[in-house]
Amino acid sequence: MDYVIAFLILIGVLVIVHELGHFLFAKLFGVRVEIFSVGFGPSILNKQMGETQYRISLIPLGGYVKLYGEEDNTSDPRAFSSKSPIQKILIAFAGPLFNFLFAILVISLLWMYGMDVPSYELEKPIVGYVVENSLASRMGVKEGDLIVEVNSRPVKTWQDVRKVYMQALTDKEIELKVLRGSEVISLKGAKVGLNESLGVEPLIPPVVGHVLKGSPAYDAGIRPMDVVLEINDVPVRTWQDIVRTMSKVQDQVVNLKIKRGQEVYEKTVVAKKDPKTGRYILGIAPDIKTVKIRKGPIDALYTGVERTYELSVLTLKSIAGMITGKVPLRDSLGGPLTIAQLAGESIQQSYTAFLNMMVLISINLALINLLPLPVLDGGLILLFVLEGIRRRPMPERFKEIWYKIGIALVALLTLLALTNDLMRFLRH
Repeated sequence: MDYVIAFLILIGVLVIVHELGHFLFAKLFGVRVEIFSVGFGPSILNKQMGETQYRISLIPLGGYVKLYGEEDNTSDPRAFSSKSPIQKILIAFAGPLFNFLFAILVISLLWMYGMDVPSYELEKPIVGYVVENSLASRMGVKEGDLIVEVNSRPVKTWQDVRKVYMQALTDKEIELKVLRGSEVISLKGAKVGLNESLGVEPLIPPVVGHVLKGSPAYDAGIRPMDVVLEINDVPVRTWQDIVRTMSKVQDQVVNLKIKRGQEVYEKTVVAKKDPKTGRYILGIAPDIKTVKIRKGPIDALYTGVERTYELSVLTLKSIAGMITGKVPLRDSLGGPLTIAQLAGESIQQSYTAFLNMMVLISINLALINLLPLPVLDGGLILLFVLEGIRRRPMPERFKEIWYKIGIALVALLTLLALTNDLMRFLRH
């Protein structure tokens, strides 16, 4: 039930934000808005206010605003069809624009309220763990190295490393300078993945900080602040040892030795396979010490814009990867069940995690809607640009075919997303 409620809140808020953009810009240019609907299909609740009927509809997977004159050519000044191409473009663009602005606003407010930042983010970037087969491992980074430069830019904290690496997303090659003992070593490596992470982490103790409700670990009685000592008789010193050992586990039954207070216990966990990686997982996260950082309005706004830009770049690279085939659609495209799972898991962690998830989905919604595909906002913008170039409306026959292609493409993508959802569910 928590997952359903989280999903409905997330989708409801983002749909209202998106459609509000279209609604307000339509009003700004004098277009009459006939319907403002959250959801598709039959109306289950509605109220007429002024010239607009506000609805909550049965299928909570989107929404729409119906504009007077949207489908028929009329010279009525209140009709959408009577507006100039630039006004039509702005009305179509306003939905994604509001999703971007919403992301900036939420991030800014979170930083003004105070964000819990992992304390290691403010510490020296001493490598505690190198992810196997990662960019860092190919470059020759070793545990104990102190990262001093990323692409010729000095870094003093893990936060600096993350920021500089994010800014270098478009670079094909990464260069690190690390202090190994008393020697400064230059390391270079070519990125092979569109969204490939650097693959280095600080040393994290093997202390459980969060146990996902309903997970294998939760059912086995693992609780926060438990210290993992062994996994299948293999000693554990760091959280990365847990990750490394679990990646090699071949049996669903995992034996843990944990320390709780002064007592040592043995627990048997029936692990689940992660459908994405094919590896067995327990459902636990490390205990990360945090510090609360608050920012003033200007700094918070700057961070909101910067973070929204970073997430937008990452999302665009993922979309580009799906289009070119470099990123498998099976692993990257998710539907309502995936969104519901992410929403439910994030709200179980914290409201901050849920709001950050909402920010990410909002940015995804904006960018996907800007794709130049028929029936999406980007497709409408392209159509209005063509009308502006021609200085007259596109032929009705062209628009009819254009919309049919769009409906077919959206239906195909929806079917693929639902299929991926179903396959992930069956693999669980």
